[in-house]
Amino acid sequence: MRQRFDSFSSARTGERGFSWGDGVVLLGVTVLIYVGIRLAVTAPQVVRGPEISLSPTVLPFYAVLSVARMSAAYALSLLFTLPYGYLAAHNRRAERVLMPLLDVLQSVPILSFLPVVLLSFSAILPERLAAELASIVLIFTSQVWNLTFAWYQSLTTIPKELREASTTFQFGGWMRLNTLALPFAAISLIWNSMMSWAGGWFFLMAAEIFTVGQRDFRLLGLGSYLKEAANQNDLSAVLWGIVTLVVVIIALDQLVWRPLLAWSDRFRIEMIESEHPPTSWFYDALRSSRLAALTSSVVFRPATTVLDTVLIRRFPASSPAQVDNPRRSWALYILVGLMGLGLLYGAYWAAAMLLTLDFAQWLAIAAGVGATMLRVLAALVIALLWTIPVGVAIGTNPRLANLLQPIVQITASVPATALFPVFLLLLLGLPGGLNMAAVLLMLMGTQWYLLFNIIAGASAIPQDLKYTAALLQLTRWEQWRTLILPALFPYLVTGAITASGGAWNASIVAEYVEFGGRTLSTPGVGALIAEGTAKGEYPLLLASTLSLILTVVAINRLLWRRLYRLAEEQYRME
Repeated sequence: MRQRFDSFSSARTGERGFSWGDGVVLLGVTVLIYVGIRLAVTAPQVVRGPEISLSPTVLPFYAVLSVARMSAAYALSLLFTLPYGYLAAHNRRAERVLMPLLDVLQSVPILSFLPVVLLSFSAILPERLAAELASIVLIFTSQVWNLTFAWYQSLTTIPKELREASTTFQFGGWMRLNTLALPFAAISLIWNSMMSWAGGWFFLMAAEIFTVGQRDFRLLGLGSYLKEAANQNDLSAVLWGIVTLVVVIIALDQLVWRPLLAWSDRFRIEMIESEHPPTSWFYDALRSSRLAALTSSVVFRPATTVLDTVLIRRFPASSPAQVDNPRRSWALYILVGLMGLGLLYGAYWAAAMLLTLDFAQWLAIAAGVGATMLRVLAALVIALLWTIPVGVAIGTNPRLANLLQPIVQITASVPATALFPVFLLLLLGLPGGLNMAAVLLMLMGTQWYLLFNIIAGASAIPQDLKYTAALLQLTRWEQWRTLILPALFPYLVTGAITASGGAWNASIVAEYVEFGGRTLSTPGVGALIAEGTAKGEYPLLLASTLSLILTVVAINRLLWRRLYRLAEEQYRME
């Protein structure tokens, strides 16, 4: 009953620790943050966005604006994810730079990056356009990383026999992507897309209304409506906003996600059809619609045929060896040299800013990193304890999935930052109340990454393996030990790496809270980042952010990346 696992390839064997790619990437991100901070200094001193109406009649319009921003960010996420993950999974040399870069980027805390993005954009663009672009970029950063990790994980765990079949049939790059990689990753990508949208809703309030000193960046939308209602203690407006958000989430579930799950059921790797495949009334209506069939035959089918023809010619099965052009090589060397000089120049000035901090501040940052790490660990352990059994139950029981999927999406999408004041009121009177509240908010920003990935992994277990386990009369523990946990392992790693990143990000709003006219904080690197942002202490902001990034990258390289390798080499289903 135990699955048979083969090594992925000789190029991927062995553990990978830190490399020169890590150093280049960290240096580049340091310079990028420093440049953003320098631009932020030159931003307009007073910024005032449009007034947010709390009338319920504006909610449909606000909902359309927010969904449009979310859709733009999601489209941007897919455009980033597909080529990035494909190149990292298939090019060993590119992987040495792309995966460290991905580790660094997903560890950059969105809420410390927000003021840098907003202020740097406003320094070079009109205020309204800067706020719109910054909002989309920030929602993008909350959506893209788990999609990219899930896509990369799927590409590196494709069964060996399927790879060999694609080689035997001489598939080119496009054919491998279109007929092997995308179908194999479809279920994981769809579930992680749901998680990406949930993450986008989570940070929508921060992305649509944000204050830095006298600069009040705000946009019309559901997130700004909810935050303005909370600021004015208008409970009826908060309820109207949450009801509208729930309606939007249910509509997306019924019209987008459930049809996609029903459609993706065809891509399961199994020899026996599932007894209870996922269903969707909207998907069934589209399949039976003559208008949809006519549109498909007249528009989509010819368009995809032309696209396939062009891309198959562009990416054939084998291409003749290319001769290096000496001029091109010299141009590349010159470009790399100029970029290196630019990085060194920026690193010099970033280091000069960091040197303005005294020893006591660096000691506080180190202690803050340790305190936040303990909270992240606590949140991750609590999340694992409940998401594994619940995720497996939902992923292996289609009837339960049909019932709980919308509930899970709604619960994951309701901005926890809107509910955080309620938890503070309940917990502040208890010993260690703010610490407990911080762990709770981190948990709310962490657990859904795990749950959605576990559901995807459990739902992808082939039906024939389930029948075999039943025929062998394995006990429940034996089924978990020999089938469920090994099958879940790659998805658990993907969920854990993105969940830990979410917990580190959530520390900024969890450890430093402005509530009831006073500021509450607990020791942690998130509190230091929030403090640096609120007070405009840019050296502290830069040092705290870099310390957080270095910590997260070190954990990713020493723990999660090794577990990724273990998933690729021993826990690939084939």
